[in-house]
Amino acid sequence: MKIFTSAQIHELDKFTIEHEPIKSIDLMERAAKALTKAITERWRTAVPVVVFAGPGNNGGDALAVARMLQDEGYSVKTYLFNVEAHLSDDCRENKRRLEEKRGSQFTEVTQEFDPPQLESGMLVVDGLFGSGLNKPLSGGFASLVKYINASAAEVVSIDIPSGLMTEDNTYNVRANIIRADVTLTLQHKKLCMLFAENQSLIGELKVLDIRLSREGIEKIDAHYTMLEESDVRPRLLRRDPFSHKGTMGNALLIAGSYGMAGAAVLAAKACLRSGAGKVTVHSPKKNVNILQTTVPEAVLQIDREETTFSEATETEDFQAVGIGPGLGTTEQTSIAMISQLRRTQCPIVCDADAINMLANHHAWIQQLPKDIILTPHPKEFDRLEGHSADSFERLSKARDLAQRISAYVILKGHRTALCCPDGHIVFNSTGNAGMATAGSGDVLTGILTALLARGYQHRDACIVGMYLHGLAGDIAAREMGEESLIASDIIKYLPKAFKRLID
Repeated sequence: MKIFTSAQIHELDKFTIEHEPIKSIDLMERAAKALTKAITERWRTAVPVVVFAGPGNNGGDALAVARMLQDEGYSVKTYLFNVEAHLSDDCRENKRRLEEKRGSQFTEVTQEFDPPQLESGMLVVDGLFGSGLNKPLSGGFASLVKYINASAAEVVSIDIPSGLMTEDNTYNVRANIIRADVTLTLQHKKLCMLFAENQSLIGELKVLDIRLSREGIEKIDAHYTMLEESDVRPRLLRRDPFSHKGTMGNALLIAGSYGMAGAAVLAAKACLRSGAGKVTVHSPKKNVNILQTTVPEAVLQIDREETTFSEATETEDFQAVGIGPGLGTTEQTSIAMISQLRRTQCPIVCDADAINMLANHHAWIQQLPKDIILTPHPKEFDRLEGHSADSFERLSKARDLAQRISAYVILKGHRTALCCPDGHIVFNSTGNAGMATAGSGDVLTGILTALLARGYQHRDACIVGMYLHGLAGDIAAREMGEESLIASDIIKYLPKAFKRLID
């Protein structure tokens, strides 16, 4: 699924109007019908409705919705804000249609505004500003937003909460953004809707299909996409009936300092469950008994040090290497880690403490091998590339890093984002809040390392790996709930995730 920018949304609307063909006012009517249907399915006619419409096409949508709600038997008060004496053509036409409606309670605000009383049990329809907004709200509109947010009324926003910009809100004023209970967005999710800090503004999100041109959607080259199951299934590699462990990939995991053996255990188990024919774990001497007992299927390669990873190892016999979970960040381990990265010829997954060590030795980043996969969570990424004010800024930095060093950067979170060397960003659609638990990232490292060892190309390994990781977590959450989910549960449900995609 493509995620379009505000400019591309306008382009798609224009393409639909020209090629369906359909008049822009009729396309607005189509959108308003979908919006009205969603509202009437949720709120009864006894609920008083107050509609706030802006001067652009978002306001035109709101005016059309007000008219249709009145037709459905709702009591509707509508306020159109036309303080600069300029309305879009379709907004002006919908103003005319609403004014001609007998019994309409319509007010056009051009100067002074006496706001209506907003109380519990009422519904506010927010149609002030849509996806075309490109600067923070100020003045009277900011005051109106604060007034709405301070009320006890429920708020439904048309397309996007007014004041929220479609992509970059780094320098926005959050107090001047509508805090919606429900957002009814048109055709596609917007980029800002994928960021954690915006969820309290968006509320419950519902995507409405308004039948924009399929040809236009296909033709527009989106920089952002959202993974769907149909994107993942064709990428899966099938097992040859005559395969054996030697043909299914030999993976090496360098993980676990003393006291952090659990990270190595989780990564190794996930690697085995993800189809690798053979998994070797390089870990300090003091972790041997733990690993032999908990992961008997894994081969151990024992470091000469008792408690830390101290020296790079040969990788000629391996098809993929995963490094970082639970390693610690001592100087000896740091030197061993960068030495390992320099000498390894096969695909590499770099996670956790390996990323923290790179952050401590920033010049090493330029020495990373091409196509390395980095899997930082937000704090690890901020250590690596500097503090980010919000998710958009962090994502932009991750994309820049991926392009600059020709790497795959998997920025972990509720909507994990894969930043590719070509600048494309792929958001994962699986996963849940129950996966916010220690060890989840170690499991992802194991999955990715196994897929690389199995023969997946880097991009496919990242896409399949992050989708499987989230899907296993979703299946686990459905069966046991989010609250009690732990990282080993993700591994437990990996077989069901694979089965769902393969069957």
